Amino acid sequence: MFGSIWGYFYTSFLRYWLKWFIRQVTGQCELQRICAGYKPGAPRTTKAEYSLKNSKSKLLRAAVDVEEDGLEKYLDLIMREKNVKTQRDPTFKVNLKLCLLQITGYRNLFTSVEELRKETFDSDKVQHEEMLLKLWDLLMPEVKLESRVTKQWGDIGFQGDDPKTDFRGMGMLGLTNLVFFSENYTEEARQVLSHANHPKLGYSYAIVGINLTEMAYSLLKSGALKPHFYNTVSGRPQLQHLHQLFCYLVYKFDKFWVEEEPESIMEFNRYREKFHDNIKIQLLDPAVALTMTDSPRSN
Repeated sequence: MFGSIWGYFYTSFLRYWLKWFIRQVTGQCELQRICAGYKPGAPRTTKAEYSLKNSKSKLLRAAVDVEEDGLEKYLDLIMREKNVKTQRDPTFKVNLKLCLLQITGYRNLFTSVEELRKETFDSDKVQHEEMLLKLWDLLMPEVKLESRVTKQWGDIGFQGDDPKTDFRGMGMLGLTNLVFFSENYTEEARQVLSHANHPKLGYSYAIVGINLTEMAYSLLKSGALKPHFYNTVSGRPQLQHLHQLFCYLVYKFDKFWVEEEPESIMEFNRYREKFHDNIKIQLLDPAVALTMTDSPRSN
């Protein structure tokens, strides 16, 4: 209760007067101090985002929704409103632009991800079918499918004879992630698949991959991935950057599963949540970067 009252008092009254006082002392607005005083990445961009969203200025609050083609003009408006002179602070505009590219890019990334998630796998679409068959060829290069609908799909972790039914929850986002991992980290993907087919510690590779796609999606939707993308993408994050995060999750979950040695696949949900909690803890670190740098990239 007290915390809520203090938070309201601070954001509504005290913060404004504190900003005004510091500006009188330093000669710089809050955004200038953030851009000059924090390193590029999450430390700077999260501070800038908070400052913009909580500003009393309608112009500044709207900055987090500006599209890229109008960004230069909007930056000039911000500098005019905050009376920032390029001659006195030549790096401000460049630094704030990078922050806004990351902030607005994150929002646009979620829009793109949501569109892909809502796209249903359609057997009548050649592109969808080609992607599915490509996944098989990448993971099982020495084994040919007997037919399009076959129990062989279980060898790479699908539940039924036709994988299209497994993509209902995550749509084409699930398939795209699986293909991206298999294509860009082929050696690692096959290694993970071999672990998934272990007689005792095995799990359904494709189904778990789709489940981890949902994990990545929920983290993105909640905003938890902002520090990661602000630290790893210098500019607007794109779909490929979420695919890269998915690769990290699959690779790390497999290592986590093998090290934990669950009694059976029936314990999957418990270990999945434990892994999820570990990821969320990592994302609280301002310097977080969930990347595949500790493993070689396949050709």
